[in-house]
Amino acid sequence: MSLPAPLMFTVGLIDQITRPIAKISQGLSGLASNYQAGTMQMASGIGGIAASGYALQNALMPAIEMDRALGGVKSLGVEQDALKQLANTSYDYALQYGKSATEFVNSAYQIQSAIAGLNGNDLSAFTKAGNVLAAATKADAETITDYMGTMYGIFKNDAKKMGDGAWVERLTGMTATAVKVFKTDGKKMADAFSGLGAKAGLVPLEEQMAVLGTLQTTMQGGESATKYKAFLAGAGKAQKALGLSFVDSNGKMLPMINILEKIKGKYGDLSTVQADIDKVTSAFGSGEATDLIQLLLKDVDGLKASINSLGSIVGMEQAEKMAKDMTDQSQRLAQSWWVIRAAFGSAILPAFNDFVKKIADMGTSVIWFTQTFPNITKWLGYLGVAMLSVVAIGGIFTAAIGGWKMAKVAWTAVTKTATWAKKAFTIASMKSLAVTSIETVMTWGMVAATKAVTIALWLGNAASKAWAFSTGILTGAFGVLRTAVVALNIAALANPLFWIPAAIVAVGALIYYWDDLTAAMSEWGWIKALGEMFDSTINGIIDALNMIPGVNIHSIVRSSDTSMGTPTPLLSAITPVTANVPKGGQQITSSNTQSKSTTVGTVNVYPSKGEDINIPAYLEMHS
Repeated sequence: MSLPAPLMFTVGLIDQITRPIAKISQGLSGLASNYQAGTMQMASGIGGIAASGYALQNALMPAIEMDRALGGVKSLGVEQDALKQLANTSYDYALQYGKSATEFVNSAYQIQSAIAGLNGNDLSAFTKAGNVLAAATKADAETITDYMGTMYGIFKNDAKKMGDGAWVERLTGMTATAVKVFKTDGKKMADAFSGLGAKAGLVPLEEQMAVLGTLQTTMQGGESATKYKAFLAGAGKAQKALGLSFVDSNGKMLPMINILEKIKGKYGDLSTVQADIDKVTSAFGSGEATDLIQLLLKDVDGLKASINSLGSIVGMEQAEKMAKDMTDQSQRLAQSWWVIRAAFGSAILPAFNDFVKKIADMGTSVIWFTQTFPNITKWLGYLGVAMLSVVAIGGIFTAAIGGWKMAKVAWTAVTKTATWAKKAFTIASMKSLAVTSIETVMTWGMVAATKAVTIALWLGNAASKAWAFSTGILTGAFGVLRTAVVALNIAALANPLFWIPAAIVAVGALIYYWDDLTAAMSEWGWIKALGEMFDSTINGIIDALNMIPGVNIHSIVRSSDTSMGTPTPLLSAITPVTANVPKGGQQITSSNTQSKSTTVGTVNVYPSKGEDINIPAYLEMHS
């Protein structure tokens, strides 16, 4: 059974086109993957080589830096043994104070440049003293190195007598002590001696340092040097003008303490008499010298003690103590690691330098080859360019394959996103439809409820209007009926025939109810009171008439009725009714033996205004 033609066409299309294309695509992907793997492998190899070289260089860097610094000192003619000693001294300095060993060696270069002819031991001693003093006085190594060179130039003779190493240690100790005592620093002291120059050689070192330190408590180092220099320059001629001698028998200038005591003995402390100040200023030829004298005269004993203290110093212990006190232990730890790497690196550095030197020397051979064989060099260059081009083309091919894969991934992501969005939209549409349906039902319900309320209100309004209308009709009808009754009453009252039957009825009723009426009236105290008042008045008149001769009229005597009890006195008649009536009143009913009753109604009893009477208690007492 043969397949349909469309299906045969589809099968043939898959066999003839789709499968070959799939194989080609798979082959290209495999080629790209292989090229990428090779490239990555090559890059990894090159990276490993570079990393190894970088790691080796980093490990040897402390030794390389130390070798560079020592090479600078070596260029000044220092021997190898002196260099080795200098390197070891720099390591000790770094481990002890946490400072840089390479900076130590670089300062040695400056010292060797300023002081020629130092041997290996003296070079290390000068360098260590200068760096310890820099750490102790918060100055940089370069400033202190210049200071050492200046001081050595001024006091070279003293240094040669004591020995260069011993002298520099004493200088270091004296400078550190002066910085501590006079609250100055190494830079100010270096500036002062630099400004003083050759004049400093005229006076012992301890005296100069004490004078300059005292001045630096109120001024900068350069200014203190200016004033001291003016004093030294004018002392020779000032002694003649002042009539004083400032030199000994050998013509050498006296110590500063002796000069100050002579001036003070003749002119005082130069603080009050202006004439004396002007004379001293004129004698020295400068106000700078007078300022120095006035400042030092304030504390001659203190200056003397400072000179003696500085003169007793021999070594650099004070400087070392100050430097240790300011040492940062974390810096010591870092420098320890650096020194260890430098020490190990120095052991293998000669072999490393030889290897690197040979590689570097290969450059000379390459230059010879390019100059000797220019054509071969050209084709080698073409070959190198071709290889790089192939690498570039492979990179482009790999990038294209990667881009195609990224595009496929992106397209897949887009289609999946679209599918998800469509599903989400469908669900959202269904939710929206449901929400819309609910909202529609709710709206219809609200409308229906509103209409029902409206109808109920309309019906209520109609009923209210009907009730008002019927009430109006009834009101009108009762008004007409009332008018008719009033008219009938008026007509009846106006008719004499009405009064005759009414009188007959009234007389009959009075006769019929006479016993009940009299029984009820017997209980009314005010009736009895009126009767007694009437009897009393009449009897009074009768008594007055009986006083006339021949007149004898009998008084009115009211007989007492035993059935009614004891006659009520007059005062008792006007007392409140003795009935047990609760507050607010009550219904009172009186009856006789004939079972006939009379309804009195509600009786309200109230006290007079302003009185506070307990009515129930009062009625209870009088009942």
